[in-house]
Amino acid sequence: MRIAVYAPLKPPDDPTPSGDRRVARALGAAIAHAGHTVDWPSRLRSFDRRGDPLRQARLARLGARVSSRLLRGYAGGKPRPDLWLTYHLYYKAPDHLGPPIARRLGIPYVVAEASVAMKRAGGAWDIGHRAVLDALSHARAVVSLNPRDDAALDAHLAAGCARVALAPFMALSPPPGARRPEAAHVRLLAVAMMRPGDKARSFALLAQALTRIEDRPWRLRIAGDGEARAVVEAMFARFGDRVTFLGLRDETDLAADLATADIFVWPAINEAFGMALLEAQAAGVPAVAGDFGAVGSILADGETGLLAGPDSTADFADKLARLIDDADLRARMGRAARAKAERAHGIDVAARELDALFRRLAA
Repeated sequence: MRIAVYAPLKPPDDPTPSGDRRVARALGAAIAHAGHTVDWPSRLRSFDRRGDPLRQARLARLGARVSSRLLRGYAGGKPRPDLWLTYHLYYKAPDHLGPPIARRLGIPYVVAEASVAMKRAGGAWDIGHRAVLDALSHARAVVSLNPRDDAALDAHLAAGCARVALAPFMALSPPPGARRPEAAHVRLLAVAMMRPGDKARSFALLAQALTRIEDRPWRLRIAGDGEARAVVEAMFARFGDRVTFLGLRDETDLAADLATADIFVWPAINEAFGMALLEAQAAGVPAVAGDFGAVGSILADGETGLLAGPDSTADFADKLARLIDDADLRARMGRAARAKAERAHGIDVAARELDALFRRLAA
């Protein structure tokens, strides 16, 4: 089958690294791994960060023009998709392309990772909110990567809409080799973009937690960059050279960072799940993370790492101190993390689930 995959929040070739970009790429890779042809029909971003109704209206009009252009191309002989899949549908980044194209071509419309926020009705993002509800009403299937979004979606799905739960996944690298080299301190690693809002709040909680365990022998490296970097650097200034900022890292650099990390740390405030956490678990690195969204579907608490209570600086510090103090526990959790990644989060698992869904819809 030929599958059109569209990411209205951020296209997979966007130059700025992020979890959204990684998941979009992973979806495309899983679909191709299942033997289907993947088309990326448009790079149109419908993202409105600030809640500007005029911008949302302009994007909706632009979406109508782009969908018309794509339909003319299909009518003129361009290979038509057999199914349309839109990744990450929410009020700040609605889908203006998939529903009208799927209706015109008579093909199934599928959404992967969608959310509904009824508090946005009538507000600054009302146009985007209503576009999300319209798209969901036309979906033949919804693929859920974060099960905590499911309850809010139910009232807005068409009768007979299929629901598929898909664990976060990635293409796994070969398993870690030799034991990590010894060091005089425990090497912590955090990976995140530096943006205002929840990312900055997560960095702030991490810094506050570390002040509670300054007596422990830790060093922290932070991979990532962004508009809030100066603010984030100020949060960790008191620790001096115990904290190193690595800046933006590509996949090769990040793999090297994980190969020499002892614990992955991230409070994950209001995150859906976090691809960086999955990458750490796949690299055999135990983690301490905040219990938000579907983070617990990746990190098995007490088995592959430790979950801290949401927004709890004290609990995060206590859990991190426990792992810093116990090298044997870190080693056991690291092995369990890799085993769980192979068992539940590899691209083979996702490819089988998506292939089965597509074939049911086609039939």
